[in-house]
Amino acid sequence: MDGKVKEQKRHQQKHSGPKAERKKLKKQGASTEEDERKRNPKAFAVQSAVRMAKTFHRAQDIKAKKHHIPLVDRTPLEPPPVVIVVVGPPKVGKSTLIRCLIKNFTRQKLRDICGPVTIVSGKKRRLTFIECTNDINTMIDLAKVADLVLMLIDASFGFEMETFEFLNICQVHGFPRIMGVLTHLDSFKNNKTLRKTKKNLKHRFWTEVYQGAKLFYLSGMVYGEYQTQEVKNLGRFISVMKFRPLVWQTSHPYVLADRMEDLTDPERVRTDPKCDRTVSLYGYLRGTYLKNKGQVHIPGVGDFQVVDVNFLPDPCPLPDAQKKRALNEKERLLYAPMAGVGGVVYDKDAVYIDLPANHVNQQQEDVRPTTELVQSLIDTHATLDAKIAASKVSLFSGSGSLDPTDIDQQSGENEGFQEERVWDPNTQRERRKVVFPEEEGDGSGSSDDEDGDSEESDQEEQEEDGNADKDILSMFIKEARAKSEKDIRGGAPPVKKQKVEGEESAELPVFADSEDDLEESEEEAQAGRAGDSGHCSEEDDDEEESDDEQEEDDDDDDEDSVKEDEGAAAASESEEEEGALRWKEGLQQKASEAFLRQQEAAPNLRKLVYGSVVADEDDEEEELGGLFRVSRPQKSKKFQANALDCSLFNPDTSHNWDLDEMVNSIRDCFVTGKWEEGQDAATLLKEDEDLYGDFEDLESGEVHKGQTGQQDQAEQNSENEDDDDDAEESLVKVDDEEVQKNKRIEKKRRLKERFDAEYDDGDATYFDDLKEEMQKQAELNRAEFEDVDDETRVQYEGFRPGMYVRLEISSLPCEFVTNFDPHYPIILGGLGSSEGNVGYLQMRLKKHRWHNRILKTRDPLILSLGWRRFQTIPLYHIEDHNGRHRLLKYTPQHMHCGASIWGPITPQGTGFLAVQSVAGTTANFRIAATGVILDLDKSVTIVKKLKLIGYPYKIFKNTSFIKGMFNTVLEVAKFEGASIRTVSGVRGQIKKALSTPAGAYRATFEDRLLMSDIVFLRSWYPVSVPQLYNPVTSLLLPVGQKDSWAGMRTLGQLKHDLGIRNKPTTDSLYKSVVRAQRRFNPLHIPKELQKALPFKSKPKQQQPKGKTPRDLQRVSVIREPHERKVAALLQALSTVHNYRKKKAHMAQHAKHKEFLQQKEKQEEAKLKRQKEARKKLYRVIGQTDQKKQRSSLKGAQDD
Repeated sequence: MDGKVKEQKRHQQKHSGPKAERKKLKKQGASTEEDERKRNPKAFAVQSAVRMAKTFHRAQDIKAKKHHIPLVDRTPLEPPPVVIVVVGPPKVGKSTLIRCLIKNFTRQKLRDICGPVTIVSGKKRRLTFIECTNDINTMIDLAKVADLVLMLIDASFGFEMETFEFLNICQVHGFPRIMGVLTHLDSFKNNKTLRKTKKNLKHRFWTEVYQGAKLFYLSGMVYGEYQTQEVKNLGRFISVMKFRPLVWQTSHPYVLADRMEDLTDPERVRTDPKCDRTVSLYGYLRGTYLKNKGQVHIPGVGDFQVVDVNFLPDPCPLPDAQKKRALNEKERLLYAPMAGVGGVVYDKDAVYIDLPANHVNQQQEDVRPTTELVQSLIDTHATLDAKIAASKVSLFSGSGSLDPTDIDQQSGENEGFQEERVWDPNTQRERRKVVFPEEEGDGSGSSDDEDGDSEESDQEEQEEDGNADKDILSMFIKEARAKSEKDIRGGAPPVKKQKVEGEESAELPVFADSEDDLEESEEEAQAGRAGDSGHCSEEDDDEEESDDEQEEDDDDDDEDSVKEDEGAAAASESEEEEGALRWKEGLQQKASEAFLRQQEAAPNLRKLVYGSVVADEDDEEEELGGLFRVSRPQKSKKFQANALDCSLFNPDTSHNWDLDEMVNSIRDCFVTGKWEEGQDAATLLKEDEDLYGDFEDLESGEVHKGQTGQQDQAEQNSENEDDDDDAEESLVKVDDEEVQKNKRIEKKRRLKERFDAEYDDGDATYFDDLKEEMQKQAELNRAEFEDVDDETRVQYEGFRPGMYVRLEISSLPCEFVTNFDPHYPIILGGLGSSEGNVGYLQMRLKKHRWHNRILKTRDPLILSLGWRRFQTIPLYHIEDHNGRHRLLKYTPQHMHCGASIWGPITPQGTGFLAVQSVAGTTANFRIAATGVILDLDKSVTIVKKLKLIGYPYKIFKNTSFIKGMFNTVLEVAKFEGASIRTVSGVRGQIKKALSTPAGAYRATFEDRLLMSDIVFLRSWYPVSVPQLYNPVTSLLLPVGQKDSWAGMRTLGQLKHDLGIRNKPTTDSLYKSVVRAQRRFNPLHIPKELQKALPFKSKPKQQQPKGKTPRDLQRVSVIREPHERKVAALLQALSTVHNYRKKKAHMAQHAKHKEFLQQKEKQEEAKLKRQKEARKKLYRVIGQTDQKKQRSSLKGAQDD
């Protein structure tokens, strides 16, 4: 190619024609279809009623197919991460795809995919990726918890058996969303073959999943990764995909564990390495609510009781709800503890720090999350408590340091601090950091510089100890601060900041280190920092939020600017030291001015007028780290309402508000005052009560009276007793009230009719009503505990889905911990109240059509039922027309049959699948059978056919004595009246037992038996179901052998492994049947009967044919020697003649064949000559015709 790529021809848009005209009309806003309907209505009339009916029916069918039974939406506000299982045969690209998707979402590389990997993919969605190995146990477990399956298919090879096995597993356990991904498409060199392969694979995939299932194509790899645009498209589909709730998942709580910790006492493990372990498992709770102290099943381990459940802070939280299009880098979280990603992990009783050794001394190309934080934590050598106890805090630069013992509790919290908004990577939220004045010049810095800051503070403390003048100044500052705090507590709030005609007047800080800090505080006043009084209007709050959003969207630019600022600050340390000393000039004057500014603050008018201030019940204070409390006065309506606009003038503090005259002068400015003449607040409120106090509930018919109306009626009753004139006035007043009431009722009725006519949908169907009902139920469920804190909610409803929980389980086998392999998933499936019991189960089962062998009764089978995988012994049976359940020796072909097992109680309707072995991979399809649970009791009695054989030993016409069938008289008595029959088909019945021999009985038959007849009795014998429940404990096996679990072997496997050859029974062997020749007596017909018979039926008196007499036999001729010679000569001559005749005939036949071939050639030559002659003739005839035509045309022109 060498860069000479031919540029494709660009698309030329049409500027004329019908398509261009339609586009022009669409741009102008006119609808062409409406114009055509108006211009030519007949063209749009119904042409065919039948076709219109078909179209309508088809549209309704398509609409009805889209309907699903509406389910109550129980998804929480913060749903758990979506479980995405990546499935496929070995070496198909599963790990590569997961790495590419993680890099697409989080911009981070992950080398080894171990266990679940949780990432934040968007503002409202998190994803958990997990790779499914080729082990059938892993495939079964992950199919039960998957929300989305990415099924990788090697296009160069085609479909493999693992793909179809996983699809069948999903069909049994609830079908999740499935997306196919074709890989290895770069191995196709021919484009036509590639298109054909894509089409074939797509249609076969549609056959297994559903028509139109999404199939992605990954065309090739670039530097060991899939192409970025293709991965991005796949990620977009994953991000917006909707999921329909599956019945088993929504009815059971379950946790896909992403972390495991052993809590067993190390001393106990040292003394007894085989002791049972206490383990805590962590993960997001999914499904439904989980109750504490419940029972769970860990597939591959067994059933266990949960000791304790706690919910922990979300390690991978969703970003804050803000209006922005994309996540910034800090919100692109990745959490995979089993893969060694996650940094600091906070537990109930410990903090786990994960940092590889190569990250400590050298820089890493791919920075892992929270590495800086972990680095700073590792560098610390003392605990936080020891640091706080030994540290000294100076409120101002150059002031005296304070020990913890010198702190006065009444010094006033949160005064003099400034605020800085810092992103906390641990809690994943924006935290409001308290900044001390001496730190402003240095900047907040990153977490890596904490030790450097502490060293600088130590140096400052040494300087402070050496300067006595600074201590005197600090004492003066403390006194001034104490006086100002007392005045502020006296009731005068800080001045409110407002905007007036585009100008902003911000309040200066009480005290500042330098003039630069004064300028900074003026800028920070717009952002609502704690440096100013913090009282801004609601409009300003909105602007702050929008500014914060812009800051987060431009996070990368901010980080660059922060780095530049830090570099500049490091380069000019000497300048900062000079600026830190400049503030001491005019110190006393500055302090007195700051004190006067606070004294000029606006008074609390509410306290002066009403004499008291109602404390706000909602405590707006927030505790930071258990050390500081930060108030949020900008959110307090009390302060905002009482603030005084001082942007244009200085408030006059000369008024003496203790005088009653001053208080009365502003009393009418409030709601309860008298604003104008005739507009007294009390009078207007009473009129409103009279007008709107009474109303009638139109649904219940109940009439509600206003308080003022009830008081008026009580006053009227008291006046009626005193004065009759007042009674007449009250009657008139009552009549007026009735008229007003009727008017209000009529008005409400008209309004309700108008509302019903506007909003009642006449076309609403039952489906719409059902959806609306489900929607209301979902809103009701969500609103029930919406305002309750998590601790209280957990006690009422249990742990809700979406929480990150820690489950503590005791008595786990030690092999679970010692043989732990993060590549195999750990699922904790919650069990219902009765699902922990074991009993008899009745199932409907069908052998899978792709399994190559039929199943035999009493052969052990491994079932996947509910959360469990276990081995059991099934009995197959079929129901006859009379309701009898007859035992089957083998499963029928292409038919369902019943099966009875002894296993865990599981709800009816739950699907299951069966495999004969989970060890290794077999060449054939591994899923042996599928089915569903029908019943949970032992009501079905399975019977097997039993044939009892007897022989007659005495025959009396139709009565016979039979022996050899029973052994005792009691057995015969049990079968009295039973039907029997002979091999020849003669039916009979058992009558009574005989005394001798034992077990013999008398029976009657339709016909007389023969001594050679065999009599048998068909009976049914009940069969008991074997009680075998053997859980598959694959997770307890050593690492590398977890796919080699072997349970009970079948009888055939045992004989094969032990080399035992089956000894056949002698009766079952094929051998020649030797039958003794039977001699029948001649038929004897009485003479009287012979006379009555017709001639045809009369026995004929014929003699049997004997030997032919000698005189009738032919005489043999004996030749003489001369005659024998003559006969031999004639025979030789005839032989020679026949040979010559045959040879001449063959020669004649060959000659005739050659003649026919020559004749055929002559015929072909003759036909060829005739054809050539015909061609010449036709050519001559055509030429003569053309000459005639030309001559005729010439003659016509001449004329």
